[in-house]
Amino acid sequence: MSISTRNIDHHIAGAPAANTSGRTQDVTNPATGAVTGKVGLADAAQVGAAVAAAQAAFPAWADTPPIRRARVMFKFLELLNQHKDELAHLITAEHGKVFTDAQGEVSRGIDIVEFACGIPQLLKGDFTDQVSTGIDNWTLRQPLGVVAGITPFNFPVMVPMWMFPVAIAAGNTFVLKPSPTDPSPSLLMAELLKKAGLPDGVFNVVQGDKAAVDALLEHPDVKAVSFVGSTPIANYIYETGARHGKRVQALGGAKNHMVVMPDADIDQAVDALIGAGYGSAGERCMAISVAVLVGDVADRLLPKLIERTKTLKVLNGENLAAEMGPIVTRAAHERITGYIAQGEKEGAKLLVDGRSFDGNKAGEGCGDGFWMGGTLFDHVTPEMRIYKEEIFGPVLGCLRVATFKEAVDLINAHEFGNGVSCFTRDGNVAREFGRRIQVGMVGINVPIPVPMAWHGFGGWKKSLFGDMHAYGEEGVRFYTKQKSIMQRWPESIGKGAEFVMPTAK
Repeated sequence: MSISTRNIDHHIAGAPAANTSGRTQDVTNPATGAVTGKVGLADAAQVGAAVAAAQAAFPAWADTPPIRRARVMFKFLELLNQHKDELAHLITAEHGKVFTDAQGEVSRGIDIVEFACGIPQLLKGDFTDQVSTGIDNWTLRQPLGVVAGITPFNFPVMVPMWMFPVAIAAGNTFVLKPSPTDPSPSLLMAELLKKAGLPDGVFNVVQGDKAAVDALLEHPDVKAVSFVGSTPIANYIYETGARHGKRVQALGGAKNHMVVMPDADIDQAVDALIGAGYGSAGERCMAISVAVLVGDVADRLLPKLIERTKTLKVLNGENLAAEMGPIVTRAAHERITGYIAQGEKEGAKLLVDGRSFDGNKAGEGCGDGFWMGGTLFDHVTPEMRIYKEEIFGPVLGCLRVATFKEAVDLINAHEFGNGVSCFTRDGNVAREFGRRIQVGMVGINVPIPVPMAWHGFGGWKKSLFGDMHAYGEEGVRFYTKQKSIMQRWPESIGKGAEFVMPTAK
Protein backbone atom coordinates (compact mmCIF):
# COMPACT_ATOMS: atom_id res chain seq x y z
CA MET A 1 0.00 0.00 0.00
CA SER A 2 1.46 3.32 -1.08
CA ILE A 3 1.82 6.10 1.46
CA SER A 4 2.04 8.87 -1.16
CA THR A 5 -0.72 11.47 -1.45
CA ARG A 6 -3.97 9.61 -2.08
CA ASN A 7 -7.62 9.32 -1.17
CA ILE A 8 -8.29 7.20 1.90
CA ASP A 9 -11.88 6.05 2.07
CA HIS A 10 -13.94 3.25 3.60
CA HIS A 11 -14.30 -0.54 3.54
CA ILE A 12 -17.91 -1.71 3.44
CA ALA A 13 -19.38 -5.15 2.68
CA GLY A 14 -15.98 -6.59 1.85
CA ALA A 15 -14.88 -3.95 -0.67
CA PRO A 16 -13.39 -0.44 -0.82
CA ALA A 17 -16.10 2.21 -0.70
CA ALA A 18 -15.57 5.72 -2.02
CA ASN A 19 -16.52 8.58 0.26
CA THR A 20 -19.91 10.11 -0.57
CA SER A 21 -20.21 12.92 1.97
CA GLY A 22 -18.04 15.42 0.10
CA ARG A 23 -16.04 16.09 3.31
CA THR A 24 -12.37 15.18 3.76
CA GLN A 25 -9.50 15.80 6.17
CA ASP A 26 -5.77 16.01 5.46
CA VAL A 27 -3.54 13.15 6.60
CA THR A 28 -0.07 14.40 7.48
CA ASN A 29 3.36 12.88 8.05
CA PRO A 30 4.23 14.34 11.47
CA ALA A 31 7.97 14.04 10.82
CA THR A 32 7.95 16.34 7.79
CA GLY A 33 4.65 18.20 8.02
CA ALA A 34 3.81 17.06 4.48
CA VAL A 35 0.24 16.15 3.55
CA THR A 36 0.26 12.53 2.34
CA GLY A 37 -3.43 11.92 1.78
CA LYS A 38 -7.03 12.99 2.22
CA VAL A 39 -9.32 10.83 4.30
CA GLY A 40 -13.02 10.81 3.58
CA LEU A 41 -15.33 11.71 6.47
CA ALA A 42 -18.46 9.59 6.42
CA ASP A 43 -21.90 11.04 6.96
CA ALA A 44 -24.86 9.28 8.58
CA ALA A 45 -25.92 7.73 5.28
CA GLN A 46 -22.56 6.05 4.73
CA VAL A 47 -22.43 4.88 8.35
CA GLY A 48 -25.90 3.47 7.77
CA ALA A 49 -24.63 1.56 4.73
CA ALA A 50 -21.86 0.00 6.81
CA VAL A 51 -24.28 -0.95 9.59
CA ALA A 52 -26.69 -2.41 7.02
CA ALA A 53 -23.89 -4.54 5.56
CA ALA A 54 -22.97 -5.75 9.02
CA GLN A 55 -26.62 -6.45 9.89
CA ALA A 56 -27.08 -8.47 6.70
CA ALA A 57 -23.98 -10.55 7.45
CA PHE A 58 -24.84 -11.20 11.09
CA PRO A 59 -27.29 -14.14 10.97
CA ALA A 60 -25.02 -16.43 8.95
CA TRP A 61 -21.88 -15.42 10.84
CA ALA A 62 -23.52 -15.87 14.24
CA ASP A 63 -24.67 -19.33 13.16
CA THR A 64 -21.18 -20.30 12.02
CA PRO A 65 -19.65 -22.82 14.45
CA PRO A 66 -17.08 -21.15 16.72
CA ILE A 67 -14.34 -23.49 15.51
CA ARG A 68 -14.84 -22.24 11.95
CA ARG A 69 -14.78 -18.63 13.13
CA ALA A 70 -11.55 -19.44 14.96
CA ARG A 71 -10.03 -20.83 11.76
CA VAL A 72 -10.58 -17.46 10.08
CA MET A 73 -8.79 -15.83 13.03
CA PHE A 74 -5.90 -18.29 12.68
CA LYS A 75 -5.55 -17.37 8.99
CA PHE A 76 -5.74 -13.66 9.88
CA LEU A 77 -3.03 -14.25 12.47
CA GLU A 78 -0.80 -15.79 9.82
CA LEU A 79 -1.33 -12.84 7.47
CA LEU A 80 -0.69 -10.33 10.26
CA ASN A 81 2.66 -11.90 10.96
CA GLN A 82 3.51 -11.69 7.26
CA HIS A 83 2.51 -8.00 7.04
CA LYS A 84 3.39 -6.70 10.51
CA ASP A 85 6.26 -4.51 9.27
CA GLU A 86 4.01 -3.03 6.58
CA LEU A 87 1.50 -2.13 9.27
CA ALA A 88 4.28 -0.68 11.42
CA HIS A 89 5.55 1.52 8.56
CA LEU A 90 2.01 2.87 8.05
CA ILE A 91 1.82 3.72 11.75
CA THR A 92 5.14 5.55 11.64
CA ALA A 93 4.20 7.43 8.48
CA GLU A 94 0.89 8.76 9.85
CA HIS A 95 1.33 8.80 13.64
CA GLY A 96 5.05 9.48 13.85
CA LYS A 97 6.04 6.97 16.53
CA VAL A 98 9.38 5.29 15.98
CA PHE A 99 9.33 2.16 13.84
CA THR A 100 10.46 -0.19 16.59
CA ASP A 101 7.68 1.10 18.84
CA ALA A 102 5.19 0.65 16.00
CA GLN A 103 6.39 -2.95 15.64
CA GLY A 104 5.72 -3.42 19.34
CA GLU A 105 2.21 -2.02 18.91
CA VAL A 106 1.45 -4.48 16.13
CA SER A 107 2.81 -7.36 18.21
CA ARG A 108 0.57 -6.47 21.16
CA GLY A 109 -2.39 -6.40 18.78
CA ILE A 110 -1.41 -9.82 17.45
CA ASP A 111 -1.54 -11.11 21.04
CA ILE A 112 -5.29 -10.37 21.12
CA VAL A 113 -5.85 -12.21 17.83
CA GLU A 114 -4.05 -15.23 19.32
CA PHE A 115 -6.37 -15.02 22.32
CA ALA A 116 -9.43 -14.80 20.06
CA CYS A 117 -8.34 -17.98 18.28
CA GLY A 118 -9.35 -19.80 21.46
CA ILE A 119 -12.99 -18.69 21.17
CA PRO A 120 -14.48 -22.23 21.24
CA GLN A 121 -13.14 -22.65 24.77
CA LEU A 122 -14.03 -19.09 25.77
CA LEU A 123 -17.67 -19.47 24.73
CA LYS A 124 -18.25 -22.67 26.69
CA GLY A 125 -21.17 -22.38 29.09
CA ASP A 126 -21.97 -24.16 32.36
CA PHE A 127 -24.15 -27.23 32.82
CA THR A 128 -25.83 -28.57 35.95
CA ASP A 129 -27.46 -31.96 35.83
CA GLN A 130 -30.58 -32.45 37.99
CA VAL A 131 -30.96 -28.93 39.42
CA SER A 132 -34.32 -30.25 40.49
CA THR A 133 -35.92 -33.63 39.92
CA GLY A 134 -35.92 -34.26 36.19
CA ILE A 135 -34.68 -30.76 35.32
CA ASP A 136 -31.30 -29.77 33.88
CA ASN A 137 -29.99 -26.20 33.63
CA TRP A 138 -27.26 -24.81 31.41
CA THR A 139 -25.99 -21.50 30.15
CA LEU A 140 -24.61 -20.40 26.81
CA ARG A 141 -23.20 -17.16 25.46
CA GLN A 142 -24.55 -15.70 22.24
CA PRO A 143 -23.38 -12.70 20.15
CA LEU A 144 -25.07 -9.32 20.40
CA GLY A 145 -25.33 -8.45 16.70
CA VAL A 146 -23.72 -5.41 15.06
CA VAL A 147 -21.12 -3.82 17.35
CA ALA A 148 -18.89 -0.80 16.79
CA GLY A 149 -15.43 0.35 17.81
CA ILE A 150 -14.33 4.00 17.96
CA THR A 151 -10.56 4.16 18.29
CA PRO A 152 -7.88 6.83 18.93
CA PHE A 153 -4.91 8.05 16.92
CA ASN A 154 -2.20 6.84 19.28
CA PHE A 155 -2.62 3.11 18.60
CA PRO A 156 -4.24 2.72 15.16
CA VAL A 157 -3.55 -1.04 15.09
CA MET A 158 -3.41 -2.26 18.68
CA VAL A 159 -6.54 -0.60 20.06
CA PRO A 160 -8.85 -1.75 17.22
CA MET A 161 -7.45 -5.22 17.85
CA TRP A 162 -8.47 -4.91 21.50
CA MET A 163 -11.99 -4.98 20.07
CA PHE A 164 -12.73 -6.60 16.73
CA PRO A 165 -10.91 -9.98 17.00
CA VAL A 166 -12.83 -10.92 20.15
CA ALA A 167 -16.10 -9.42 18.90
CA ILE A 168 -15.92 -11.18 15.53
CA ALA A 169 -14.73 -14.50 16.93
CA ALA A 170 -17.69 -14.42 19.34
CA GLY A 171 -20.07 -14.19 16.35
CA ASN A 172 -20.76 -10.46 16.09
CA THR A 173 -20.29 -8.28 13.03
CA PHE A 174 -18.21 -5.12 13.41
CA VAL A 175 -18.03 -1.50 12.25
CA LEU A 176 -14.71 0.23 13.01
CA LYS A 177 -14.48 4.03 13.11
CA PRO A 178 -10.72 4.77 13.39
CA SER A 179 -9.12 8.13 13.99
CA PRO A 180 -8.93 10.26 10.83
CA THR A 181 -5.41 11.26 11.89
CA ASP A 182 -3.92 7.88 10.92
CA PRO A 183 -6.58 5.94 8.98
CA SER A 184 -4.53 3.75 6.65
CA PRO A 185 -3.75 0.80 8.97
CA SER A 186 -7.47 0.11 9.39
CA LEU A 187 -7.85 -0.50 5.66
CA LEU A 188 -4.89 -2.85 5.50
CA MET A 189 -6.37 -4.85 8.39
CA ALA A 190 -9.66 -5.01 6.47
CA GLU A 191 -7.83 -6.34 3.41
CA LEU A 192 -6.10 -9.00 5.48
CA LEU A 193 -9.34 -10.11 7.09
CA LYS A 194 -10.90 -10.54 3.65
CA LYS A 195 -7.88 -12.56 2.50
CA ALA A 196 -8.28 -14.68 5.62
CA GLY A 197 -11.74 -15.70 4.43
CA LEU A 198 -13.92 -13.45 6.57
CA PRO A 199 -17.33 -13.16 4.89
CA ASP A 200 -18.22 -9.81 3.37
CA GLY A 201 -19.91 -7.44 5.79
CA VAL A 202 -18.59 -9.02 8.97
CA PHE A 203 -15.91 -6.31 9.28
CA ASN A 204 -16.42 -2.78 7.96
CA VAL A 205 -14.45 0.47 8.24
CA VAL A 206 -15.99 3.93 8.13
CA GLN A 207 -13.57 6.82 8.34
CA GLY A 208 -14.89 9.94 9.95
CA ASP A 209 -15.22 12.48 12.72
CA LYS A 210 -17.96 13.33 15.24
CA ALA A 211 -20.67 12.99 12.60
CA ALA A 212 -19.76 9.33 12.09
CA VAL A 213 -19.46 8.77 15.85
CA ASP A 214 -22.92 10.20 16.51
CA ALA A 215 -24.40 8.16 13.67
CA LEU A 216 -23.06 4.96 15.24
CA LEU A 217 -24.22 5.94 18.72
CA GLU A 218 -27.73 6.69 17.49
CA HIS A 219 -28.20 3.83 15.03
CA PRO A 220 -30.81 1.38 16.33
CA ASP A 221 -29.08 -1.67 14.86
CA VAL A 222 -25.77 -1.07 16.68
CA LYS A 223 -26.00 -3.07 19.90
CA ALA A 224 -22.72 -2.17 21.59
CA VAL A 225 -19.98 0.44 21.30
CA SER A 226 -16.41 0.25 22.55
CA PHE A 227 -14.35 3.44 22.75
CA VAL A 228 -10.85 4.48 23.78
CA GLY A 229 -9.89 8.16 24.09
CA SER A 230 -10.00 11.18 26.35
CA THR A 231 -12.25 11.31 29.41
CA PRO A 232 -14.62 14.09 28.22
CA ILE A 233 -15.30 12.19 25.00
CA ALA A 234 -15.52 8.84 26.84
CA ASN A 235 -18.17 10.32 29.10
CA TYR A 236 -20.07 11.64 26.07
CA ILE A 237 -19.83 8.27 24.31
CA TYR A 238 -21.03 6.44 27.41
CA GLU A 239 -23.98 8.72 28.13
CA THR A 240 -25.08 9.01 24.50
CA GLY A 241 -24.75 5.30 23.78
CA ALA A 242 -26.55 4.31 26.98
CA ARG A 243 -29.33 6.77 26.24
CA HIS A 244 -29.84 4.97 22.93
CA GLY A 245 -30.01 1.58 24.62
CA LYS A 246 -26.51 0.33 23.82
CA ARG A 247 -23.99 -1.59 25.85
CA VAL A 248 -21.01 0.78 26.17
CA GLN A 249 -17.40 0.32 27.16
CA ALA A 250 -15.60 3.68 27.16
CA LEU A 251 -11.98 3.93 28.26
CA GLY A 252 -10.97 7.48 29.12
CA GLY A 253 -7.94 9.51 30.14
CA ALA A 254 -5.14 9.00 32.61
CA LYS A 255 -2.57 10.63 34.81
CA ASN A 256 -0.21 7.79 35.57
CA HIS A 257 2.20 8.05 38.51
CA MET A 258 5.42 6.21 39.17
CA VAL A 259 6.45 6.07 42.82
CA VAL A 260 10.20 5.79 43.40
CA MET A 261 11.02 4.59 46.90
CA PRO A 262 14.39 5.38 48.59
CA ASP A 263 15.48 1.73 48.27
CA ALA A 264 14.83 1.56 44.50
CA ASP A 265 17.63 0.92 42.01
CA ILE A 266 18.17 4.48 40.74
CA ASP A 267 19.49 3.54 37.30
CA GLN A 268 16.56 1.19 36.71
CA ALA A 269 14.13 3.86 37.85
CA VAL A 270 15.65 6.45 35.49
CA ASP A 271 15.49 4.01 32.57
CA ALA A 272 11.85 3.30 33.40
CA LEU A 273 10.91 6.98 33.61
CA ILE A 274 12.65 7.81 30.34
CA GLY A 275 10.98 4.99 28.42
CA ALA A 276 7.54 5.31 30.00
CA GLY A 277 7.51 9.11 30.00
CA TYR A 278 8.89 9.84 26.54
CA GLY A 279 8.19 6.66 24.57
CA SER A 280 5.77 7.38 21.71
CA ALA A 281 6.25 11.09 22.59
CA GLY A 282 4.16 10.50 25.72
CA GLU A 283 1.10 9.85 23.55
CA ARG A 284 0.02 6.75 25.45
CA CYS A 285 -2.82 6.36 27.92
CA MET A 286 -0.37 4.30 30.01
CA ALA A 287 2.51 6.79 29.78
CA ILE A 288 4.08 7.83 33.07
CA SER A 289 3.60 11.58 33.39
CA VAL A 290 4.27 12.02 37.15
CA ALA A 291 7.28 10.77 39.09
CA VAL A 292 6.48 10.65 42.81
CA LEU A 293 9.85 10.86 44.56
CA VAL A 294 9.79 9.63 48.16
CA GLY A 295 12.18 10.83 50.86
CA ASP A 296 15.68 11.68 49.69
CA VAL A 297 15.47 9.80 46.39
CA ALA A 298 15.14 13.05 44.39
CA ASP A 299 18.69 14.12 45.15
CA ARG A 300 20.08 10.88 43.75
CA LEU A 301 17.70 10.41 40.84
CA LEU A 302 17.23 13.88 39.32
CA PRO A 303 20.82 14.52 38.10
CA LYS A 304 20.71 11.30 36.09
CA LEU A 305 17.16 11.94 34.87
CA ILE A 306 18.07 15.44 33.69
CA GLU A 307 21.08 14.20 31.75
CA ARG A 308 19.13 11.35 30.17
CA THR A 309 16.27 13.66 29.16
CA LYS A 310 18.70 16.10 27.55
CA THR A 311 20.33 13.33 25.50
CA LEU A 312 17.08 11.70 24.35
CA LYS A 313 17.46 10.59 20.72
CA VAL A 314 14.63 12.48 19.01
CA LEU A 315 14.76 11.41 15.37
CA ASN A 316 12.62 10.54 12.37
CA GLY A 317 10.74 7.40 13.38
CA GLU A 318 12.12 5.43 10.45
CA ASN A 319 15.63 5.81 11.94
CA LEU A 320 16.22 2.65 13.97
CA ALA A 321 18.33 4.62 16.46
CA ALA A 322 15.35 6.83 17.37
CA GLU A 323 14.00 6.80 20.91
CA MET A 324 11.26 9.34 20.28
CA GLY A 325 9.61 10.72 17.18
CA PRO A 326 7.51 13.84 16.50
CA ILE A 327 4.23 14.96 18.02
CA VAL A 328 1.27 13.60 16.06
CA THR A 329 -0.22 16.91 14.80
CA ARG A 330 0.45 20.62 14.85
CA ALA A 331 -2.60 21.15 17.08
CA ALA A 332 -1.29 18.61 19.60
CA HIS A 333 2.12 20.31 19.52
CA GLU A 334 0.51 23.66 20.32
CA ARG A 335 -1.54 22.16 23.15
CA ILE A 336 1.53 20.56 24.76
CA THR A 337 3.53 23.77 24.37
CA GLY A 338 0.73 25.59 26.16
CA TYR A 339 0.89 23.18 29.09
CA ILE A 340 4.64 23.72 29.44
CA ALA A 341 4.10 27.47 29.60
CA GLN A 342 1.32 26.93 32.15
CA GLY A 343 3.64 24.84 34.30
CA GLU A 344 6.21 27.63 34.35
CA LYS A 345 3.53 30.16 35.20
CA GLU A 346 2.26 28.06 38.11
CA GLY A 347 5.74 27.83 39.63
CA ALA A 348 7.01 24.39 38.71
CA LYS A 349 10.78 24.31 38.13
CA LEU A 350 11.56 23.66 34.47
CA LEU A 351 14.66 21.44 34.40
CA VAL A 352 14.61 20.54 30.69
CA ASP A 353 12.60 22.47 28.08
CA GLY A 354 11.60 20.39 25.07
CA ARG A 355 10.27 23.42 23.21
CA SER A 356 13.81 24.36 22.22
CA PHE A 357 14.31 21.23 20.10
CA ASP A 358 15.19 21.98 16.46
CA GLY A 359 13.36 19.69 14.05
CA ASN A 360 16.23 19.92 11.55
CA LYS A 361 18.22 17.71 13.93
CA ALA A 362 15.71 14.89 13.46
CA GLY A 363 16.73 14.17 9.89
CA GLU A 364 16.58 15.47 6.36
CA GLY A 365 13.28 17.17 5.52
CA CYS A 366 12.07 17.14 9.13
CA GLY A 367 12.34 20.85 9.83
CA ASP A 368 8.65 21.43 9.11
CA GLY A 369 7.48 18.50 11.25
CA PHE A 370 5.91 18.71 14.68
CA TRP A 371 9.04 18.31 16.74
CA MET A 372 9.62 18.63 20.45
CA GLY A 373 12.18 17.27 22.89
CA GLY A 374 11.54 15.77 26.29
CA THR A 375 10.40 18.22 28.98
CA LEU A 376 11.12 17.71 32.68
CA PHE A 377 9.60 19.61 35.63
CA ASP A 378 10.50 19.45 39.33
CA HIS A 379 8.56 20.73 42.35
CA VAL A 380 5.20 20.05 40.76
CA THR A 381 2.31 20.30 43.24
CA PRO A 382 -1.19 18.75 43.20
CA GLU A 383 -2.82 22.15 42.63
CA MET A 384 -1.11 22.70 39.27
CA ARG A 385 -2.88 22.04 35.97
CA ILE A 386 0.14 20.12 34.69
CA TYR A 387 -0.50 17.68 37.54
CA LYS A 388 -4.27 17.50 37.40
CA GLU A 389 -4.80 17.28 33.64
CA GLU A 390 -3.69 14.79 31.03
CA ILE A 391 -1.09 16.47 28.80
CA PHE A 392 -0.61 13.52 26.40
CA GLY A 393 2.87 14.58 25.37
CA PRO A 394 6.55 14.20 26.36
CA VAL A 395 6.23 16.14 29.63
CA LEU A 396 7.30 14.48 32.88
CA GLY A 397 6.60 16.18 36.20
CA CYS A 398 8.39 15.32 39.46
CA LEU A 399 6.53 15.65 42.70
CA ARG A 400 8.20 15.16 46.09
CA VAL A 401 6.67 13.51 49.17
CA ALA A 402 8.14 12.48 52.50
CA THR A 403 6.58 9.06 53.02
CA PHE A 404 5.08 6.06 51.27
CA LYS A 405 1.69 6.86 52.81
CA GLU A 406 1.78 10.37 51.31
CA ALA A 407 2.48 8.84 47.91
CA VAL A 408 -0.46 6.45 48.15
CA ASP A 409 -2.83 9.14 49.42
CA LEU A 410 -1.73 11.51 46.64
CA ILE A 411 -2.44 8.97 43.90
CA ASN A 412 -5.72 7.82 45.41
CA ALA A 413 -6.95 11.44 45.51
CA HIS A 414 -6.52 11.91 41.74
CA GLU A 415 -9.64 11.72 39.59
CA PHE A 416 -7.98 9.30 37.15
CA GLY A 417 -7.09 5.72 37.98
CA ASN A 418 -5.71 4.13 34.83
CA GLY A 419 -2.15 2.93 35.48
CA VAL A 420 0.45 3.28 38.23
CA SER A 421 3.86 1.91 39.11
CA CYS A 422 6.06 1.57 42.18
CA PHE A 423 9.80 0.95 42.14
CA THR A 424 11.08 -0.66 45.33
CA ARG A 425 13.04 -3.62 46.69
CA ASP A 426 10.78 -3.92 49.76
CA GLY A 427 8.28 -6.78 49.51
CA ASN A 428 5.94 -5.33 52.13
CA VAL A 429 5.86 -1.95 50.38
CA ALA A 430 5.11 -3.72 47.10
CA ARG A 431 2.30 -5.75 48.66
CA GLU A 432 0.73 -2.77 50.42
CA PHE A 433 0.99 -0.66 47.28
CA GLY A 434 -0.77 -3.27 45.15
CA ARG A 435 -3.57 -3.71 47.71
CA ARG A 436 -4.22 -0.10 48.70
CA ILE A 437 -3.76 1.87 45.51
CA GLN A 438 -7.03 2.90 43.83
CA VAL A 439 -5.91 2.31 40.25
CA GLY A 440 -6.97 -0.35 37.76
CA MET A 441 -3.55 -1.46 36.44
CA VAL A 442 -0.57 -1.64 38.78
CA GLY A 443 3.12 -2.31 38.13
CA ILE A 444 5.70 -3.25 40.73
CA ASN A 445 9.05 -2.39 39.13
CA VAL A 446 7.12 -2.47 35.84
CA PRO A 447 6.63 1.07 34.47
CA ILE A 448 3.90 0.34 31.90
CA PRO A 449 1.74 -2.48 33.31
CA VAL A 450 -0.42 -3.13 30.25
CA PRO A 451 -2.06 -6.53 30.91
CA MET A 452 -1.51 -9.37 28.49
CA ALA A 453 -4.23 -10.48 26.09
CA TRP A 454 -5.91 -12.97 28.42
CA HIS A 455 -6.14 -10.62 31.45
CA GLY A 456 -7.98 -7.52 30.17
CA PHE A 457 -7.25 -3.77 30.12
CA GLY A 458 -9.08 -1.08 32.07
CA GLY A 459 -8.72 1.63 34.68
CA TRP A 460 -10.80 2.90 37.59
CA LYS A 461 -12.55 6.15 38.42
CA LYS A 462 -12.74 8.60 35.49
CA SER A 463 -10.48 6.39 33.38
CA LEU A 464 -13.29 3.94 32.59
CA PHE A 465 -17.00 4.37 31.92
CA GLY A 466 -18.80 1.04 31.89
CA ASP A 467 -18.58 -2.22 33.77
CA MET A 468 -16.17 -4.37 31.78
CA HIS A 469 -12.53 -4.08 30.77
CA ALA A 470 -11.26 -4.48 27.21
CA TYR A 471 -10.21 -7.87 25.79
CA GLY A 472 -9.55 -10.97 27.90
CA GLU A 473 -12.49 -12.84 29.38
CA GLU A 474 -14.25 -9.56 30.22
CA GLY A 475 -14.03 -8.68 26.53
CA VAL A 476 -15.78 -11.94 25.67
CA ARG A 477 -18.52 -11.12 28.20
CA PHE A 478 -18.88 -7.59 26.80
CA TYR A 479 -19.48 -8.88 23.27
CA THR A 480 -21.86 -11.67 24.26
CA LYS A 481 -25.03 -12.12 26.29
CA GLN A 482 -25.69 -15.06 28.58
CA LYS A 483 -28.74 -17.25 28.11
CA SER A 484 -29.89 -19.71 30.78
CA ILE A 485 -31.90 -22.76 29.66
CA MET A 486 -33.87 -25.09 31.97
CA GLN A 487 -35.21 -28.29 30.46
CA ARG A 488 -37.26 -31.32 31.45
CA TRP A 489 -39.19 -34.00 29.55
CA PRO A 490 -42.85 -34.96 29.79
CA GLU A 491 -42.17 -38.25 31.54
CA SER A 492 -40.75 -36.39 34.57
CA ILE A 493 -43.59 -33.87 34.92
CA GLY A 494 -46.14 -34.54 37.64
CA LYS A 495 -49.85 -34.12 37.10
CA GLY A 496 -51.62 -30.93 38.09
CA ALA A 497 -50.94 -27.22 37.96
CA GLU A 498 -48.50 -25.66 40.41
CA PHE A 499 -49.24 -22.20 41.80
CA VAL A 500 -46.34 -21.73 44.19
CA MET A 501 -42.92 -20.32 43.29
CA PRO A 502 -40.89 -23.16 41.75
CA THR A 503 -38.28 -24.60 44.13
CA ALA A 504 -35.75 -27.40 43.91
CA LYS A 505 -37.39 -30.73 44.73
